[in-house]
Amino acid sequence: MTGYKHGAYVQEADYSIPAPKKNESGLHVFFGTAPINQAAEPEKAVNQLIVAKSYEEAVERLGYSEDFEKYTLCQVMDAYFKLFGVGPVVFCNVLDCERHVKENEEKECQVTDNQAVVNLEGILPGSLAVKNAAGSEELVKDVDYITSFNEKGHLVITLLASGKGGSEKSLKVASKSISPDAVQEEDIIGGINVETGKETGLELVRRVYPRCGMFPGLIAAPGWCHKKNVAAVMAEKCREINGVFRCECLIDIDTDMAKKYMDCERVKEEKGLLSETMIVLWPMALAGGKKYYYSAVYGAMTAKTDADNDSIPTVSPSNRPLYIDGAVLMDGTEINLDQPEANTLNGQGIVTILNNGGLRSWGNNTAAYPSMTKTKDRWINCRRAFSWWGNSFIVTCRDKVDDPANYQLIESIVDAENIRGNSYVQQGKFAGIRMEYDAEENRAESLLEGKILVRQYIAPFTPAEYILNILSFDPSLLENALGGSQQ
Repeated sequence: MTGYKHGAYVQEADYSIPAPKKNESGLHVFFGTAPINQAAEPEKAVNQLIVAKSYEEAVERLGYSEDFEKYTLCQVMDAYFKLFGVGPVVFCNVLDCERHVKENEEKECQVTDNQAVVNLEGILPGSLAVKNAAGSEELVKDVDYITSFNEKGHLVITLLASGKGGSEKSLKVASKSISPDAVQEEDIIGGINVETGKETGLELVRRVYPRCGMFPGLIAAPGWCHKKNVAAVMAEKCREINGVFRCECLIDIDTDMAKKYMDCERVKEEKGLLSETMIVLWPMALAGGKKYYYSAVYGAMTAKTDADNDSIPTVSPSNRPLYIDGAVLMDGTEINLDQPEANTLNGQGIVTILNNGGLRSWGNNTAAYPSMTKTKDRWINCRRAFSWWGNSFIVTCRDKVDDPANYQLIESIVDAENIRGNSYVQQGKFAGIRMEYDAEENRAESLLEGKILVRQYIAPFTPAEYILNILSFDPSLLENALGGSQQ
């Protein structure tokens, strides 16, 4: 065919996921399991903070499977990058390719068009022992064959024409597979190895800022956070991160224990879900035939809400579209709440899903409500705004630490914060912000110890949760309409 072109042409391209919208209100950090046997370097995807800015990057570094129950981080990839188109996301996979493994029986695989598919889940390519049909000779990877994964996550062995197995009709394959069922809640909780100093699981929250250069905004563990011990540790890890930062966490209510909305308050109390750092969620979400823990979808929706608000988390993530097809329990039972039922959950400090002109998030209260009614700790957007403002102050003020404690330094801190605050107030992000320095609170003994005290007052807008319109009948309007007042 000639290379000379004249006329109209069409070229088809594979579908690609659009570049996600960037959220910079604080990193969303998810803990769970991923099919890391598919990753380019599985051993580097265990108890590591992996920052993914796109779906492709997440899949390359962690693998992907639509078995969301076994591989909980994959639903997060779907929710953030496919449903809501937002990122980045920090993933921490706790499934260990050395500890959580199982030995597979040797399997005979037929070769078709120089390819053999091993129909087993989770095979670790590095564990393969591939032999010819007779089992008398072992083939060498990258010399006799190469490996890849198909859409089902099954290993594909492609025989190279230049290799020894090019004429084989079948292969004998021995292997090991990762075993997500072997992962326990203790792996999610993690800890510190006193001998090596290595940190695992939720202990890695403290490494988010040193590793990523950005403070956490939300932490979550879909598929695990409905467990009482995991939820308790998550709530605690939200406080004094690196000794200075704080954030909030997303907690799912176990839908096997709470099968109807009337069960939720009891389960919430039994699990001890009462902290202002917790956002408690019920039930699960359904999209494209796949079930998601609500924490995965809610986190993605919150990230998009923040991104749409210039990455400032002052807008309530309630009454926002969820881009899902339904609300369900783990067993698939469909949940359709009406507004009074959803409001009952809200009054118990639980966020739910309501069909309100489309399926939307519904609820403004942290888990601390109703026992705690302080404005900054009750409302989700106010609690998040306080955490974010405090975190951002620490980051913006860090360059001034260890400067001479003179009046110029104090003035620069106060002026900078008031200028920053006034800017956000003018944009309508906050109702008001001001910082003050009181010489009476900064006595000589404190200054001699290198301590400077300033006070800052911030007021994020509370959500307009209750809008009341009192309708009255006005007979004069009827009279005017019928001409009764005409002379």
